[in-house]
Amino acid sequence: KRYRGNLVPLLIQKYGIEVGGEDGTEEFDQVKSFRRFLLFVRDTIRWRRPMEPDIHWSAMAGHVSTFIVNGGKYDRIFWTEAFNEGMQGVLDAIDTPHKIDLADIPRFNESEGHGPKRLHPVEDYFDDMAMHLIYEIFKRDFELFRYDFANPGNKMPIGEIDLDEVHAKLGD
Repeated sequence: KRYRGNLVPLLIQKYGIEVGGEDGTEEFDQVKSFRRFLLFVRDTIRWRRPMEPDIHWSAMAGHVSTFIVNGGKYDRIFWTEAFNEGMQGVLDAIDTPHKIDLADIPRFNESEGHGPKRLHPVEDYFDDMAMHLIYEIFKRDFELFRYDFANPGNKMPIGEIDLDEVHAKLGD
């Protein structure tokens, strides 16, 4: 029943995506299935079929722009890849009723431990078509938040976020 219950058979039939059998423990070609899954993601974002897109597939620029278009202004934006440093900057700028030690706050990832473990380095999943689909979906994120489009193996940004640029490009 992984991934919204009865949607799995549709993914298997329409997109040729394998999920590791009924319980996710069987071997399958993760690279091929990931690339086909990107087609499914693209279809849901573009045509809202065969389902509404998952909010986690939306470009962050869309989420950020909602606040800006409604009159908000960001003082800072930090990358989740440098969460502790970014959040510490936020905490340093505010008064809290209790001292907060980020190292003591538990972290979790609700998808951690679900499904099969990734078998290959991230860059192995991205051929030319996968790169094109990802750029089509996340172009503004790559540009505004300075992620490295050319190197899928690099999860870290390659430059600083320009808040003035973010407000100018996402405010319209």
